[in-house]
Amino acid sequence: MSMEPRYSIGIDLGTTHCVLAYVDLQTDEDALAIEVFAVPQLTGPGVIEDDKQLASFTYLPHPVEIADGETALPWVGKAEHLVGEIARNLGSKTPIRLVSSAKSWLCHAGVDCKQAILPVDAPDDVPRISPFAASTAYLQHLRDAWNHQFPEHPLAQQDVTITVPASFDPAARELTVEAARVVGLHQAVLLEEPQGALYSWIENSEGDWRNHVKVGDVILVVDIGGGTTDLSLIAVTEHDGNLELTRVAVGDHILLGGDNMDLALAYTIKAKLEQDGGKKLEAWQLQSLTHGCRTAKENLFNQPELATMPIVVASRGSSLIGGTLRTELTRDELNRVLVEGFLPHVGVSEKPVSRPRSGLRSAGLPYAQDAAITRHLAAFLSRQKEATAELNGVQSPQHASFLHPSALLFNGGVLKAGELAERLLEVLNDWLQSEQAPVARLLQGADLDLAVARGAAYYGFVRKGKGVRIKGGTAAAYYVGVESAMPAVPGLPPAIEALCIAPFGMEEGSEQALPNDEFGLIVGEPVRFRFFGSKTRREDVVGTRLDQWRDDEMEELEEIEITLSEAGYIAGDIVPVHLSAAVTEVGTLELRAVSRRDQRHWKIEFDVRAAES
Repeated sequence: MSMEPRYSIGIDLGTTHCVLAYVDLQTDEDALAIEVFAVPQLTGPGVIEDDKQLASFTYLPHPVEIADGETALPWVGKAEHLVGEIARNLGSKTPIRLVSSAKSWLCHAGVDCKQAILPVDAPDDVPRISPFAASTAYLQHLRDAWNHQFPEHPLAQQDVTITVPASFDPAARELTVEAARVVGLHQAVLLEEPQGALYSWIENSEGDWRNHVKVGDVILVVDIGGGTTDLSLIAVTEHDGNLELTRVAVGDHILLGGDNMDLALAYTIKAKLEQDGGKKLEAWQLQSLTHGCRTAKENLFNQPELATMPIVVASRGSSLIGGTLRTELTRDELNRVLVEGFLPHVGVSEKPVSRPRSGLRSAGLPYAQDAAITRHLAAFLSRQKEATAELNGVQSPQHASFLHPSALLFNGGVLKAGELAERLLEVLNDWLQSEQAPVARLLQGADLDLAVARGAAYYGFVRKGKGVRIKGGTAAAYYVGVESAMPAVPGLPPAIEALCIAPFGMEEGSEQALPNDEFGLIVGEPVRFRFFGSKTRREDVVGTRLDQWRDDEMEELEEIEITLSEAGYIAGDIVPVHLSAAVTEVGTLELRAVSRRDQRHWKIEFDVRAAES
């Protein structure tokens, strides 16, 4: 028997932390109170504590490392996966058994996210799990913890919103939804993280937000988390006298965040240790040093009165006296490496530095080549200078070389550091003043660690028709590659056209068909589909065909390799079909091919990644 949901749940499935927030749907909007759920979790063998964040780490212990009974949780005698703070703590001592950044792998084209590949550098005797399994384990822990505390309102029967980076591609979104379904959350919908942050700011203002923004404002949301930098632009427009919010642009998926900062500090301290001690550090010690630098960085940023923070690195036989290396991280090193290294003063016309890639590289995430977040921001604002051209009441000056934001909202744990937040605002305002534009004002009052989950819980309230909704739709226009039927020419591959199947801003719950275009669909044998996305082509409609485009306006997404069922045909048959695309209520993209002969249809899923050959 299905029951009306009592709570709206927001889950921030983060790269370094997960957060669950909730709101009682039976309360009036005036008395709205969003709570953050304190998640019971192991912090050490046999030790359980509650924390508002569940660390997004999984630890794969050695069979004799932890005694029976030491992984019991309030709802289970033996935890299936060691996740949360215990994983982070044990992993800082034995990094080769630690799975981290699972979320970033979900958006890594060319990797099968359901293959057991993590930890990447682990030796053969360490078990591995897939990025998908790790993400599922975090959701399972949150589900079990919630159900233990609220047995009469199980999570599977509540409104659930899970947040994803605005820059997640269709495959990564589909994988996130699938992970939710594995733990029984079939009703979960997706929300972009920057929108979650803005919803949280709106809710936090207790109805006063309209006094802080006005029609014509463009709000830049900068979200720098543990693994990614996510950029979004949201315009304030007007409809029938009411303020509306419209998401007008999102940036690329940039693997650049707190993890990179910790690694940069670790290399700085490594060089200092090797110079002072004359001894090279091993790879496993660098991982340990990276964890130590993360803690030292957080302590220095949180306690401005401190000038230095000690760091201890284990060495072989660390139980013996003198088996550790000791050093310190100074505030000068922190500012030099992080502020100047990641947020340098650059001109708004600068673009991220791209160097030629090596033909061979070790397995790992495709981190951004340029660590300067300010250069990525400059490129984003320059590329999106026409993003508000179609909106009423939002005008960009004629001479503008980049889109001029008028307000700035920060999100993500990295920006809790005052020095980093101040530098980012300073650089943006230098750009604006160089074009005689008003400086951007900072929207205050967001809790940078918890805002996304809080905003997602509020979004469930908004979906009931209460509060203000941010209009969005797809963050890019999507295209499928169509191979031209041309005679074979030696050395020349068949030409590819890009066919628009979903225009920019296509709303959730809508479907668009191409009834007049006929294609041949091969069934019963492996075929590959090529997909493209554009975050700048706003004028293309469903059915638009492109035979050429600039590199900077179209990005090829991962190929999807699939064998479509024969469904009564013979393997290898070419079936005449027409196409339709749908953006589901959940927020994922589906492509359907419908037979001209008998209305049979095939769905081309976005959760199948082709491994690199």
